[in-house]
Amino acid sequence: MEEILRRSRGLPLRRTWIEQPYGEEEITLLEEEVIPAIQQCLKRVDELDQRLLAQQELLHRCQLEAEREALAELRLQMA
Repeated sequence: MEEILRRSRGLPLRRTWIEQPYGEEEITLLEEEVIPAIQQCLKRVDELDQRLLAQQELLHRCQLEAEREALAELRLQMA
């Protein structure tokens, strides 16, 4: 969205669903309200992704440790 606004600086921004292009007032609203809201949403999604990734890595490490312990116990039983 930011790139589209940069490339169309000073020109009307065409709307594909109606004939009336965005004017300067609408473009300003996009820049001041919509883009910051999108950026905030993307930041929150990144935070959630990082938390889920950390939980997934912790679970994976716990599973590996449990497998190692089970293998060690099996070796002791076989000895």
